[in-house]
Amino acid sequence: MDERLAAQLAFALELDKEKSVFRQTHLTGHGRNENDAEHAWHMAIMCYLLREYANEPIDVARAMLMCLIHDVVEIDAGDTYAYDAEGLATQAVREEAAKQRIFGLLPEDQAAELMGLFDEFEAYETPESKFAHVMDNVQPLLLNSANDGGDWRAHGVCAEQVYGRQRKTALGSQVLFDQVVDPVIQKHIELGNIQV
Repeated sequence: MDERLAAQLAFALELDKEKSVFRQTHLTGHGRNENDAEHAWHMAIMCYLLREYANEPIDVARAMLMCLIHDVVEIDAGDTYAYDAEGLATQAVREEAAKQRIFGLLPEDQAAELMGLFDEFEAYETPESKFAHVMDNVQPLLLNSANDGGDWRAHGVCAEQVYGRQRKTALGSQVLFDQVVDPVIQKHIELGNIQV
């Protein structure tokens, strides 16, 4: 087999491990925990569907690819819960090492391309990365809301924490922040699912 093709297939097989990285967020209907691959797929579809609400014009294919690859590093680094201060403190170091190993399985040109997209997502500077982050924030918010705020209750999450994470949503989509995020948070504060 051609060396390039063998490297691409090795990377593709490595991606299968993302299906075994489970997140704190549960599937709707009080189902099991969602895995990273499901999260990425869901975000990518949402990115396509909701692209008209981006603050700036975006290359939707580029933003969707960021959605699909942003958590690949968690194969090695593990999932870091959004409100886990201790885990967040070491997240960048763990994910950098994972990025080098996992994307390094690819041929050099593709490794550089996907590492660049990962870094672009993390930098939060381009219209595409800002909108991909909107999906990363809104997707679990919607699932948690659909599950009656159970994950927020289980972790004793407070409004300051949720708003702290969600404020950046407005940088990529003011419309989605105003019409989705803020009303959902306010609803769950009123219901007592998010602590004040």
